Amino acid sequence: MERLYIICYDVTNPRRWRQLFKTMHGFGEWVQLSVFQCRLDRRRYVEMEAALNTIILHGKDHVLILDLGPADQVKPSVRSLGKPYEPLKREAVIV
Repeated sequence: MERLYIICYDVTNPRRWRQLFKTMHGFGEWVQLSVFQCRLDRRRYVEMEAALNTIILHGKDHVLILDLGPADQVKPSVRSLGKPYEPLKREAVIV
């Protein structure tokens, strides 16, 4: 079962920030500068958390992972000014 997550981060070093940004593109969709939304099953969640732990400098950097619940049942109450916010939907990806 997939769950919907919002991941936001504050990384002090530009090099680590870029590395984290590139890594997060493999797990979810970019929402804002340091914010991603991800639809992940348990295995992908563990992979993501392990990847983030290898990049950040514990004690200086900060990553928040917000679990919004089962992805197909989430009806988040989000107020968005400017661009609209849309939760990720399950879609086929053609590579």
